Amino acid sequence: MKHSIPSLAALLAALLLAVQTPAAHAHGDVVPQAVDTTGLKNLGADWQAANPYRQDKTAIRIGDSAYNQNCARCHGLGGVSGGIAPDLRYLPKGDEGDEVFLQRIRKGAVRDGRVYMPPFEGILPQEAMWAIRAWLETVHEE
Repeated sequence: MKHSIPSLAALLAALLLAVQTPAAHAHGDVVPQAVDTTGLKNLGADWQAANPYRQDKTAIRIGDSAYNQNCARCHGLGGVSGGIAPDLRYLPKGDEGDEVFLQRIRKGAVRDGRVYMPPFEGILPQEAMWAIRAWLETVHEE
């Protein structure tokens, strides 16, 4: 059976596209999304050790949106993990949970050279991170 080179090239290109397309779009848009922190007190350059927005209604609203735009694809909608990443509803409340949360969101997580969570420091401002934490405390479970 004789095949022309253009038809083989077209077939290979179609197969390659069919195989790569689902993988490329499986996690949706993975580019971090900007968070509008209008209405939140500016925290400055120094990192806060504890959440300054705890129980702040504006921060909770902003954090809900920021979480859904930047965290839900791995940690699950509404904070309910589907098993890909830890379920953030079980982070301890208060200062103890703040410390764990801030370390992970700022620095990310790498094990054996594999990135399990990207670092968000320099991508999201401190205000956005603390707003996400304020929202997470509203869905906390023991």
